[in-house]
Amino acid sequence: MKIVTKYPEGIFSWVDLSARDVAVAKEFYSQLFGWSPVDTPLPGGGSYTNMMIDGHTVCGMGEMFDEDMPTVWTSYVNVADAEATTQAAEDAGGTILMAPMDVMDAGRMAIIQDPTGAVFGLWQPNTHIGAEIVNQYNSLVWNELATKDIEAARDFYAATFGWDFSVDESGAGGLGYTSVIANGRSSAGMMQMGEEWGEMPSNWSVYFMVEDLEASIARATSLGATIVMPSTQAGDVGKFSILQDPQGAGFTIIQAEYADPPPGHEA
Repeated sequence: MKIVTKYPEGIFSWVDLSARDVAVAKEFYSQLFGWSPVDTPLPGGGSYTNMMIDGHTVCGMGEMFDEDMPTVWTSYVNVADAEATTQAAEDAGGTILMAPMDVMDAGRMAIIQDPTGAVFGLWQPNTHIGAEIVNQYNSLVWNELATKDIEAARDFYAATFGWDFSVDESGAGGLGYTSVIANGRSSAGMMQMGEEWGEMPSNWSVYFMVEDLEASIARATSLGATIVMPSTQAGDVGKFSILQDPQGAGFTIIQAEYADPPPGHEA
């Protein structure tokens, strides 16, 4: 098992689930991926849960702050200075939903909405670097933006994080697929949302890698998940499926078909 000890700037380093019922979420994901929950008490009450594999962080879970919001996964980009990056995002047309704040001694976080409507977080690490396990079975392997305006999205993220992009015009069903180039490697993806997406807002999705896609789909549905997209081939990368957990949060599982470590997170 390879353990991450530090992330470069501009790389997604953490994902967490804001849930209406954290107990239900912990039970579902623990049984699906073999994660072990470790709760940390929060000042003022409540707790935040780190989901672990063999004592190493994979992702987090916490109670929904706003009862009117759906259960949802949030992706966080590693930054050295949350204030400076928040200002850069605002200057580039983003909306600051949560200004930078300390999370005890773990680090500093902020929540931002890009100009196309997708929400993401910033993470400035202190004692908590983010995910210590990525690019391995049952861990985070990819983050992907589905957006109503791919050009506006690329401009925003380039200005905010200095990202570069590689575009495959034939990808994503002919709408084109954008690979995010950060720290010299492909680290995330973006795609233009077509009419078939309907009223779904722009969003960042999370991908978890599994060893056997069909077995994982069957297990997820037996635990109460809903299949949004069945097993689908993604070129020579592998095959994936989009699911909703029992509380409605969307996530993707992918079975990779390459021998080398996958692109994405620094591991």
